[in-house]
Amino acid sequence: MTSLHTLAGVAGAGSSRLFASRSEAHSEAKRPRSRRTWWQVCTSLALLASIAPLAARAADSAPAQQASFRTENQLVVKVPAGAKQVRIWFPVPQQTPWNEVKSFSVDSAYPVEYHRDSWGNRVGYIDVEQPNAATIDITEHFDQTLTERKTRLDPSKTRPLTDAERTALQRYLLPTSYVIVNDQIKGLAKQIVGDEQNPILAARKLYDWTLDHVTYWVEYPDRMKPSDFGSTDFCLQTKSGNCTDFHSLFSSLAMADGIPTRMVYGSLLKPTLDGVKVDASYHCWIEFYAPNYGWIPLDVSLANVYGKEFPLTDQNRTLVERTTATGYHGLDKSKIDYYFGNLDDRRFSWSTGRDLMMQPPQQDGPVNSLATLYVEVDGKRYTGWTRKLTYTQTSGKSE
Repeated sequence: MTSLHTLAGVAGAGSSRLFASRSEAHSEAKRPRSRRTWWQVCTSLALLASIAPLAARAADSAPAQQASFRTENQLVVKVPAGAKQVRIWFPVPQQTPWNEVKSFSVDSAYPVEYHRDSWGNRVGYIDVEQPNAATIDITEHFDQTLTERKTRLDPSKTRPLTDAERTALQRYLLPTSYVIVNDQIKGLAKQIVGDEQNPILAARKLYDWTLDHVTYWVEYPDRMKPSDFGSTDFCLQTKSGNCTDFHSLFSSLAMADGIPTRMVYGSLLKPTLDGVKVDASYHCWIEFYAPNYGWIPLDVSLANVYGKEFPLTDQNRTLVERTTATGYHGLDKSKIDYYFGNLDDRRFSWSTGRDLMMQPPQQDGPVNSLATLYVEVDGKRYTGWTRKLTYTQTSGKSE
């Protein structure tokens, strides 16, 4: 029998615009296979409450855009012969001020539990012992309304972090397996930022440097490739990569400069894939912390696509279209400024953080990130699965 589970929950925080131009500078017990419905409203963690923004910043005069989508996420795990236990952790859409999940359900032939990982993300979990089916199929269904995230940033309204704030935010200053902070990174961050102490101005310097020194691989796929894991070192050495590589490098530089940073994994819903049965993949972006503002978003990888002229070819056209929110139409400096502090209304978050520890705990080391799913077979990480995220826009602008 198929079990159907329903939820809405999870909180988020942040605020998000800066210069007129770039030159200016828990868990639920296992359930029987029956239909269950429940609703959870989450409160903020005490830590985040203690460092919440002290004042909301006025948004641009134009109202924030909104768009609504009906979304389906199909996950299929191929069961290997002889498997004794298959454990699956899969992300669910996180409820935030910019991502209103109005309904959520999961189709599964097995009971589903919901827990929180070590970064506080809500995660679905299925444990199948002695599996006798060829595949384990999981399908998420949800309706959501996404809101543009925008804020006019005024560097004069923030200040350097206090020692107490730095202590409270310590986890956002720590490197992870692929987001490294070593002497080379520290030296480079110092070279870029200099003596700037203002976190917004310092972050903008790092943002502009990354734009100027790294190229998104989809622009030249014949000679550039992304890493497999999202790596600071890979991005720094190759001067290329995907969104995770870009933001790993930015995170390393920001943390080396003492700016708390966290990486958000989600999906960007492009108009070109509206109603198309093709996996929409995932996308990631950054949030950095500045006193009086809280968490400020940026997307240096998308800004990079608009930061220069490059030819659209048979090799890169589809890749570029499926990378951006509304397509590439040449150099657009307004996009460069926009993506420092602002995010469009076509994205939602699956999870935050790197080197995740699941609940119940996984056995094969930290989970690098959770934008798709994580599977272990008999205690070992397993990659024999597929994901297909599709959607239909139900309201809002389509471009």
